[in-house]
Amino acid sequence: MNLIHHAQPQANAWLTRLQRKMTDLLLWLGPWAGSPNSEDAMEPSDLQIKFLNAGLRSSMASSVYLGFKTLLTFLLPGVLWLLMWVFSVHKDDLFFWTSMMAAAAVGYYIPNVVLHVLVSKQHKILFHAVPDALDLMRLCVQAGLGLDAALERVGREMRLSYPQLSDEFALTGLELRAGSSRAEALRHLSQRMGLPDIEGLVSMLIQADRFGSSIAESLEVHSDALRTKRRLIAEEAAAKLPVKLLIPLIFCVFPALMTVLLGPVVISITENFFSLVKS
Repeated sequence: MNLIHHAQPQANAWLTRLQRKMTDLLLWLGPWAGSPNSEDAMEPSDLQIKFLNAGLRSSMASSVYLGFKTLLTFLLPGVLWLLMWVFSVHKDDLFFWTSMMAAAAVGYYIPNVVLHVLVSKQHKILFHAVPDALDLMRLCVQAGLGLDAALERVGREMRLSYPQLSDEFALTGLELRAGSSRAEALRHLSQRMGLPDIEGLVSMLIQADRFGSSIAESLEVHSDALRTKRRLIAEEAAAKLPVKLLIPLIFCVFPALMTVLLGPVVISITENFFSLVKS
């Protein structure tokens, strides 16, 4: 038992060193695929905005991402060449170079696909969380809290149900406490979340704050609009379901059903036919 407890810290230390070495390798390979920094140091690049939309805020995310692109671009052709050599696949010039180029292209674009999936997942979570957050914000504003305090309070209350949205509101609260204007903090919130509906909400809140209109009514209207849009998306998905079920029904269920129903009949007809022929 003591030997197991003694081996576990050693394994954790080994994994930590391996992770550090791998990170150093990716950071070294990153500049080969391009620079992660934008021309304006004060403004994030398009790639950094995508990482923010995916909920990845590490300063090394862009460099590691570019490092993976470089690594996979050379690794997949190498693995393909090794498989061809092991299985003795005939390699003429056209087939060999086409396969190598295809493997390099796949390796280069795999990180793009992974990042797109992460962004889509984050957007889906935030899209379902925003209407509930707006209702809570409206209640807080009607109870007498200001918009800044309402953002901070709603972020705390939604920590368990939607931690992604809670983190975004917490960052906005930190920006406001650091001295940023409300309009600038809200624009940064919209940029980090990357949802068109949030852009409309931010514009509406900035206008309501500038012209002195009711923020509670604005939040209620936008919350109802988002709930209606969410319901329409669910109805659209439900309407597409029968069409999507036709493919497995036709190619999987229907042949099995026809085999069960017509199989005994075909066997009986075949046996009777051969008995008549023999007689």
